[in-house]
Amino acid sequence: MGLQLVVRHTENVAVLDLLGRATIGSSNDSLSANIRKLIDAGESNVLLNCSGLTQVDSSSISTIVRGFVSLRNRGGSLKLLNAHGNVKMVLEMLRLLNVISNFEDEATAVASFHNRKARST
Repeated sequence: MGLQLVVRHTENVAVLDLLGRATIGSSNDSLSANIRKLIDAGESNVLLNCSGLTQVDSSSISTIVRGFVSLRNRGGSLKLLNAHGNVKMVLEMLRLLNVISNFEDEATAVASFHNRKARST
């Protein structure tokens, strides 16, 4: 199975639900295009819901990092929700979870975007 993506919004956070495999080719191209579309639309808070994500490869990791850096450079933030199994293992091996926050609860993840803003003022 490729990658299915659904974008939804909650409390000024764009949540991108990922289902399937994010690997080189059309699935990574779709992930990249969706993240870029959110950034171009002016979204500053993006949460990648990885609960349905079963596999990532170097191309999708690169896409996630590129989105994280692009948003950070614009004063925004990209965070992860429910990275687990092999996906979490890859992110841990690359030490990306030391940089990109991963939450197990959506309400906590969404609140973290607003708490960050409150602390930065």
